[in-house]
Amino acid sequence: MAQGRTPITPDDGLTTRQRRHSPLVVVHGGTGKGKSTAAFGLGLRGWNQGWAIGVFQFVKSAKWRIGEEEVYKTLGRVHEETGEGGPVEWHKMGSGWSWSRKAGTEEDHAADAREGWAEIKRRLAQETHTVYVLDEFTYVLTWGWVDVDDVVETLTNRPGYQHVVITGRDPHPKLLEIADVATEMTKIAHPFDRGQKGQKGIEW
Repeated sequence: MAQGRTPITPDDGLTTRQRRHSPLVVVHGGTGKGKSTAAFGLGLRGWNQGWAIGVFQFVKSAKWRIGEEEVYKTLGRVHEETGEGGPVEWHKMGSGWSWSRKAGTEEDHAADAREGWAEIKRRLAQETHTVYVLDEFTYVLTWGWVDVDDVVETLTNRPGYQHVVITGRDPHPKLLEIADVATEMTKIAHPFDRGQKGQKGIEW
């Protein structure tokens, strides 16, 4: 896209300004590193615009604090104290469950995921946030914990100006059908491949 020019001029009856202010569904999938990182970066740009940001993590352990969480909470305090940026909320949609899924039964985790999605639906209906980051949300759709048709219908018919960013491997085809932006992170190389574990400032 050279100098901000699009390759086509859509025949949709909308003005350039209207198109520039269209709420988006963004999906970051693929096996490569950077899906959540890209989503959090988009949220930071939104915060800088004064938008209300809501982050909802669906798979990572509730006890695991990543670097972005600390940054977002700090920015939330900055907004509360100075009015700069926008309000921030960060939620972990489960009580300590993670990839190992050792704590609680699978139905416990599924119930947590459904409850988390129900809360997001309520917030979308109330237009609570401008940017929603649903981190690793693709997995709960793959596992059947949350109904993909309900997700598609809710996102398609959400009111107002609300951007929704979803991350995780193997996004459901129905999710990709409604995505305005869909990006696949492809792994070319990774330190894990040579036995190097995650490190501070890179993985968390």
